[in-house]
Amino acid sequence: MRTLTLILIALLATLQYDLWQGKNGLAEYHEVAANVERQLIDNERLAERNALLYREIKDLNQGLAAVEELARNDLGMIKPGETFYRLLLPEDKPPQ
Repeated sequence: MRTLTLILIALLATLQYDLWQGKNGLAEYHEVAANVERQLIDNERLAERNALLYREIKDLNQGLAAVEELARNDLGMIKPGETFYRLLLPEDKPPQ
C-alpha cells in the first residue's frame, strides 16, 4: 500500500509540474493571452486608421471640395480673379 501511495504522489507531482511549468502550461497560457490582448488593441487602432483613410478616399472620389482644399494647401493654387492672402503669425522668440 505504501508503494502505491508513493507512486500516486510521484504521478501527481509530475502532473503538477507539467501544469505549471511544462509545455503549454499556465505560464505560457498567460503569455499568449497577453499577446492576444495586445494584438486586439493594435487591430482596433489600425481599423480606426483604415476607416479614416477610406473616408478620405471616398471624399476625394466624390467631392471636389477636398481636391480643391489639397490643391490650395499643398500646391498654393488660387482661382482666376481671386486674391490670396497668407497670414503669418509671429513666432515666439525667447528674450535676448
